[in-house]
Amino acid sequence: MRKLLITGISGGQGRLLAKRLAGQWDIIGVDRMPWEGAPRDIRVTTMDLRTKRFENVLRVERPDAVVHLAFVRHFRSDPQVRHEVNVDGTRHLLDHCAAYGIKQVIVLSSSYVYGAMADNPMYVDEDHSLNISRTFPDLRDLSEVEGLVSTFLWRYPEVATSVLRPVNTLGYYTHSAIGGYLKLDIVPTVSGFNPMMQFIHEEDVSEAIVLALEKTLRGVFNVVGPGAVPLKTALKAIGATRISIPEPIAHALIRQLFRFKLYQFPPEAIDFIKYPCTVSGKRFTEATDFEPLFSLADTFSSLAQ
Repeated sequence: MRKLLITGISGGQGRLLAKRLAGQWDIIGVDRMPWEGAPRDIRVTTMDLRTKRFENVLRVERPDAVVHLAFVRHFRSDPQVRHEVNVDGTRHLLDHCAAYGIKQVIVLSSSYVYGAMADNPMYVDEDHSLNISRTFPDLRDLSEVEGLVSTFLWRYPEVATSVLRPVNTLGYYTHSAIGGYLKLDIVPTVSGFNPMMQFIHEEDVSEAIVLALEKTLRGVFNVVGPGAVPLKTALKAIGATRISIPEPIAHALIRQLFRFKLYQFPPEAIDFIKYPCTVSGKRFTEATDFEPLFSLADTFSSLAQ
């Protein structure tokens, strides 16, 4: 069997992907956190991508492909640590992939890189500028990571390098920022705003990664779910209790809640519940024939499981 290295394998998305591909690939994984109870046919090593030990894994194992999921995405982490893990970790990974002749690299990014902007087009394509640094500085490392991967993609054309940008991901295993927001006891929205939003089930994200592996994709691809709905419609479907707050009050309230660790999002995240950030998945669909397996109803219900 071909050999696959998954970074960040102990996270929810990493576990789903590893189990999905077990038996089809010889899977090895690395993560800063252990995976207790990992299947015996999946070899997991606890380590940091920035260490010499990780280089040794690539040097010895020489995997045919790498799926890079090892990112710190939550906002409670130390900003310096998050930047070092996300940006420096990715830089080290790409350097080692080039040095040891890895043939395929897939990086899981996010549609958040486009930023939530009042003047965003209805469906943003992959050529649109990445505005997240302008609107949400705490996520600027996403843009930096994509810059590194873009340079790698054109510098090493012999490596099938792809970036996947899924929309808001929900599910039982994946603990996403949007999932935490939707599961609040009382969900705040900003008065006068009701942006269109897209959602995708975590298992559909795993399937998209599998298709990218099978098709040896090269380039940047948005990955979308079964459709777009207004935020308030999504909250109603989930059964959430919503409170509408005027924008100045919302900023002040969320700043204090975040400060006292009662709310996991910084106030800069408010733009994502004010303005649209919907994307076009046409390029990925044409390249892979991808179709989401889970409906919006299924995706929303996964939050309650």
